[in-house]
Amino acid sequence: MSGTFLDGVRTLARGIREEPRPFRIAIVGSVVFGAGNALSGFLVGRVTTDVVVPAVNGSGQVTAGDAWLAGATLMSVTVVLVGGVLLRRIFGGAFTFALQARYRRRLARRYLDLPLAWHHAHPAGRLLATASSDVEATWQATMVLPFALGTAVLILFAGVAMVLADPVLAAVGLVVVPALLAANIVYQRRMSPLVVAVQRLRGEVSTTAHESFEGALVVKTLGLADEEVARFRADAERLRDANVAAGRTRGAFEPIIEALPSLGTLLVLVVGSVRVASGHTGVGDLVQIAYLLSLLAFPVRSFGWLLADLPRTVAGDARLQDVLRESATTPWGERAVPDGGALGVAASGLSYRHPAPAADPLSGPGTEHPPPPPVLTDVTLDIAAGTTVAVVGGTGAGKSTLAGLLVRLVDPSTGQVLLDGVDVRELAEGRIAGAAALVPQSTFVFDDSVRGNVALGLEVSDDEVWQALRLAQADGFVAALPGGLDELVGERGSTLSGGQRQRLALARALVRRPRLLVLDDATSALDPAVERAVLDGLERTGISTTVVVVAYRPATIALADEVVHLDRGRVVDRGPAAEVAARDEGYRELVTAYARAAADRAAEEGAA
Repeated sequence: MSGTFLDGVRTLARGIREEPRPFRIAIVGSVVFGAGNALSGFLVGRVTTDVVVPAVNGSGQVTAGDAWLAGATLMSVTVVLVGGVLLRRIFGGAFTFALQARYRRRLARRYLDLPLAWHHAHPAGRLLATASSDVEATWQATMVLPFALGTAVLILFAGVAMVLADPVLAAVGLVVVPALLAANIVYQRRMSPLVVAVQRLRGEVSTTAHESFEGALVVKTLGLADEEVARFRADAERLRDANVAAGRTRGAFEPIIEALPSLGTLLVLVVGSVRVASGHTGVGDLVQIAYLLSLLAFPVRSFGWLLADLPRTVAGDARLQDVLRESATTPWGERAVPDGGALGVAASGLSYRHPAPAADPLSGPGTEHPPPPPVLTDVTLDIAAGTTVAVVGGTGAGKSTLAGLLVRLVDPSTGQVLLDGVDVRELAEGRIAGAAALVPQSTFVFDDSVRGNVALGLEVSDDEVWQALRLAQADGFVAALPGGLDELVGERGSTLSGGQRQRLALARALVRRPRLLVLDDATSALDPAVERAVLDGLERTGISTTVVVVAYRPATIALADEVVHLDRGRVVDRGPAAEVAARDEGYRELVTAYARAAADRAAEEGAA
């Protein structure tokens, strides 16, 4: 428990250092509230002694002016209290939300800076949960922190006022405070592991939901809705059970914590009535102490809320810091890509292994995953500038990984990639993006206009956008859209067909006039005629480009100057397509598989 408490205090202290202004103002409001409450208790006692008791028993002369003065005094204190509450709540909320915004921005920036290999090891659902629920959990305690600190001031002032009024009754009443603190400590000790489990399971539910949403098309086409619902239900039920366990603990302790101040007040009234009857204290002093204890009943619970939130603070911050303190970086040099036309590409000794899935920092030790087997092993290539090379291989051969290495989406485990003789790791940041473009096999279209999807942050004219669309054979369908370039294409391009989305992605790459164009099976949704028109169009426009195309269709391979056959992460053959087909049986089986399957189906239909 002490470890969680100290870690939580350190996290809150860091938040105070980062957003000091709203916190200070909230503390001023909270101190005004605490001191004002203590003052109001003192005034209630004095009014009872000097105004109420004499007026009731007729022992003194009480005028209407005395009553109005007493009421005005209490009203003035009430106004001060309201001002303190407003300052505490407004700036306490500003303190919390400023920290949440600060850390969400920091996480978003860090997500963008971290290498793609790091993202491969971390589920997107968990990262979304970190940016939403974990940030909220980390700083939720700051909402009640000013209130708790103001309550400490209230206890101090109220304790002094009670001791001055009657030390015996003060001792009787204030015994509630250590009892409350003890109950809250036990409460926090019980809640800490439960809250950590809830926070971890929230990330798992978010991961499952994200996978289901991302794979909605697969789920629907394969009729797996029931299985996905069952998988999500299992995760959701585990989260429900963890929340119920936390709720039961909360339900067991909160009534005790809430009852203690009331029991203290009742005890003070019992003992105080005896002392009033014996003449050891006055009615006003008894009323003052009982009133102050009743004022403490609600604020003292803020300690319980704060202690209950600290485990969530620690658990949420553990995930935040797991991202923010991540040392993985993409080192950049200072060199520029050599000037000229198409880029020559050389790869030597490339090997690559995907990172193992990262363990959740809340899962504890023993959850690490073993590293997966290598995807590429000792791949060496030389691609002449201005040529078109087709990379061919079976499923899992490493084609997409090689495509990513050529444009430095990831760095190889061993070996190097050279663009016109310069190691890509020596290039300055942004240089590769300015000279090379990758069109992945899974095209992503933003919920934006056609123009926005093609330009995507690049300052280009409409004429340049149309030229890229013509090269991608997309100008025809874009011109037919009601809004033309301004037509919104919907989330993930939901208003477009698969082939139209691929052509928009091609246009997005071509508008940048890349000197190296890598197409990772990016024309699979296009018919061969359109595919040939796209590649031929590059030559007609005079754009000097080296093209590397991951392909499997003979029509695509036929457009290439050279073929590279990958098998199980190794280059097994390369050369002109006809020569490779003549000597490489594995390659021949790959490129003729579709034609043979079509011929077999035709033969079966003819026989039938």
